[in-house]
Amino acid sequence: MFGMGHWELLIIFVLILLIFGAKRIPEMAQGLGKGIREFRTAMRDVQDEMDINAPPTNAQRSTIETAAATGSVAQNAPAADSAEGDTQQSAEKSAGNQA
Repeated sequence: MFGMGHWELLIIFVLILLIFGAKRIPEMAQGLGKGIREFRTAMRDVQDEMDINAPPTNAQRSTIETAAATGSVAQNAPAADSAEGDTQQSAEKSAGNQA
């Protein structure tokens, strides 16, 4: 493990035990465990959020059907009406100016 033998790991553990004491080591391990657990929860939340914002897959796209776009009179009517209205208004103005 990490290029260290059993004796090296045992010596490191004994040094940690002497420095921190037998009472403090379980508290540190518990804090470390809580930190890891919170980190995993945060990572899972971020991953779920990314999945929600992801574009739909092909399976989801096939269930969504849209009507084909067709040219209707209503789509073209406003442009034609405004052109005719402008022509009528200009004709009325010129007739009013002549009278």
